[in-house]
Amino acid sequence: MDLIAQGVTHRYGPLPVLDGIDLHVRSGEIVAILGPSGCGKSTLLRMLGGLERPTSGQVLTAGAPPSGCLNSLTFIFQDFALVPWRSVKDNVALPLEHHRMSLAERASRVAAALARVNLSDFANAYPRQLSGGMRQRTAIARALAVNPAILLMDEPLSALDAQTRELLLDDLTRLWAETRFTAVYVTHNLAEAIRLGHRVVVLSRRPGRIRDTVAIDIPIADRQPNMPELSAASDRIWSLIRAEAAVADRELLDVR
Repeated sequence: MDLIAQGVTHRYGPLPVLDGIDLHVRSGEIVAILGPSGCGKSTLLRMLGGLERPTSGQVLTAGAPPSGCLNSLTFIFQDFALVPWRSVKDNVALPLEHHRMSLAERASRVAAALARVNLSDFANAYPRQLSGGMRQRTAIARALAVNPAILLMDEPLSALDAQTRELLLDDLTRLWAETRFTAVYVTHNLAEAIRLGHRVVVLSRRPGRIRDTVAIDIPIADRQPNMPELSAASDRIWSLIRAEAAVADRELLDVR
């Protein structure tokens, strides 16, 4: 299923946040959205997922969702959003409880999702017992359990340390190779965008506009940190955001 934004513009009162965003996310691709602090990345993701309505413009979907899809659009957040008094398997089961299905089917979906993120042995553990990486794997399993058409990922690795982040990037790469899921991946981390994105959409400072879209044609599973093609893409993207990132940083510091 494709996800399409047409002329999406948004304001919070007098404050312009997004201006004229046109974006087409094609089935089976990961589109990374990158830009300086405060450029409206997360706001755009909420618009794409229907959590907020744009001031003007529209968000559309095209094509049929995959077989067995229960939620077409599913979020993964940076803070994990786990229920602390529910076990891992019960957290993963949470979105399934709103759908009519047998207990056996629910258990099967949960087990399959946990297996895909290598958490089967921790099904009965509680969030307080898990590392940050395991908590985010639980959140990913919860999203996978509904077999979404499109994953909307809001800086999902930003709360993790560098080593855990690398392990989760490996997991996401493997999961995409297995299922070819569709995703919009919002991040402030250039390395993550280069590692996962088939295309990297670079937003300007607020109000966020698309400055450029950089396609990365190397298969995700084949990408290595020192590949010349990736270095060239990284240099190009950094050249687009460096000056604006510095200005945005100074603006944030001035407010404190």
